[in-house]
Amino acid sequence: MSPTTIVQPRPSTAVSLAPRDRADPCTMVIFGALGDLSRRKLLPAIYQLMKEHLVNEKFSVLGIGRDSCTDDDFRQQMRKALGDSDEVHGIDETLWQELCSRLHFLSADLTDPADYASIADRLQQLEEKCEPNERNRLFYLAVPPSIFEPIVKNLAHSGLAPRTRTADERPWVRVVIEKPFGRSLESAQRLNDLVLGLFAEHQTYRIDHYLGKETVQNVLVLRFANSIFEPIWNRQWIHHVQITAAENVGVEERGKYYEEAGVVRDMFQNHLLQLLSLTAMEPPAQMTANSVRDEKVKVLKSIRWLTEQSITDNAVRAQYTAGTMKGKAVPGYTDESNVAPDSLVPTFAAVRLFIDNWRWNGVPFYLRSGKRLKHRVSEIAVQFRTPPHLMFGQQAAQAMRPNTLVMRVQPNEGVSLNFEVKVPGAAVALTSNVEIAPVDMDFDYAEAFGEVAAPAYETLLLDVMIGEATLFTRSDEVEAAWRVVDPLIQYWETHQPKRMPTYAAGSWGPREADELIEQDGVEWREPS
Repeated sequence: MSPTTIVQPRPSTAVSLAPRDRADPCTMVIFGALGDLSRRKLLPAIYQLMKEHLVNEKFSVLGIGRDSCTDDDFRQQMRKALGDSDEVHGIDETLWQELCSRLHFLSADLTDPADYASIADRLQQLEEKCEPNERNRLFYLAVPPSIFEPIVKNLAHSGLAPRTRTADERPWVRVVIEKPFGRSLESAQRLNDLVLGLFAEHQTYRIDHYLGKETVQNVLVLRFANSIFEPIWNRQWIHHVQITAAENVGVEERGKYYEEAGVVRDMFQNHLLQLLSLTAMEPPAQMTANSVRDEKVKVLKSIRWLTEQSITDNAVRAQYTAGTMKGKAVPGYTDESNVAPDSLVPTFAAVRLFIDNWRWNGVPFYLRSGKRLKHRVSEIAVQFRTPPHLMFGQQAAQAMRPNTLVMRVQPNEGVSLNFEVKVPGAAVALTSNVEIAPVDMDFDYAEAFGEVAAPAYETLLLDVMIGEATLFTRSDEVEAAWRVVDPLIQYWETHQPKRMPTYAAGSWGPREADELIEQDGVEWREPS
């Protein structure tokens, strides 16, 4: 019998735990303003923040790029980007004109220290309308990681971004750095040393857009605001946890990047370990950035290290081959553009991790991510242990599924809880074999609140503007995550397989991943 869905009714009241503050006056300087990230994510997020009256009337944007471009050219390109965005549903012309007047552009070579004088001049012009203590600056590095180093050096040495003593100091200066933050533990440590030698930790915002998603933030509320979950959130009641980040797209135009990164650098070091740490962390003393991040770091440091001896038994890699997606034939990874025809870069990985602490000792955490999988879906599934004794007959025992709490990160953000019920029928009740069926109690954000959750970058940009760092990774957190995955990356890069495991595009991954989890008597979920 297929599971029954119990629909969550729309709530009549809501309590705001953290009201969205209006941002301080600031100038947002986007390095790489004509790039893909700026077009697809940053400008739509700024537009939505203006629509919701969350940015200050003295807010402005200065785009910086290598291409020759006037203010008007930049505005036209951003207008087209908004029209193409799937995060902006209809453009309000009045609102666009207001945003348009705040968009400016300057051509500069970000690796040339001499060009920062012209950036300083343009910033001074834009800040004339602000009082001295309102001349706040937000520098966003929407650029390849290869030029992070010269940019942060030039920002500091030019005086554009001076180091501040405290987070409360005005005017403030904040620097947002996109992932990937390094490509190994050593490079991440080197980058941290550089950045923290120039800026204070409170000025540095390392962004992981997964942490801006509504359900990711809701993990903490679900765990710590509901007393029914916390007493059973441990090794005694939880059998295992599955964390999935599946993508149905291939590498598309990112072949060159993916050949250098691979799935572990691209997804595990940041997104999946962030989801794991939020799921497994202890309750923070208070809901402040440092308290939350302290507990996340403790989890990451408690993960049992992968070694050359343990990797073979606890990790699987694979690469997608040609297949069918939505009725259309798609190529295999080695047939994609900018990918070597003999490439052994993994596009899928599954890893079993253990957290060696009091709460989680012995509980496996299964993490998997891949390209060209059956559906685009990210979720955290917490599977509880089966009852110690089943008295409903052999037939009922075989039909029972373990209770599972699923937190859906994307798409269709929400939470579902699976449990067993008796199928109605008096005749059945008189026999020793009770008929049992699973049901799903389901909560969906869009159904419950009548609106789509805010895009991740909208949430994160506002947090930077108001100085809220909870959803950003701290330097020690970045390094702790790299310590987990670095041995795996190094082992796989130095021990190339004689035959790379493969999976057909449109499937849920390789057979080897199934065998990994079946060793423990469980199966991968197949999210719809």
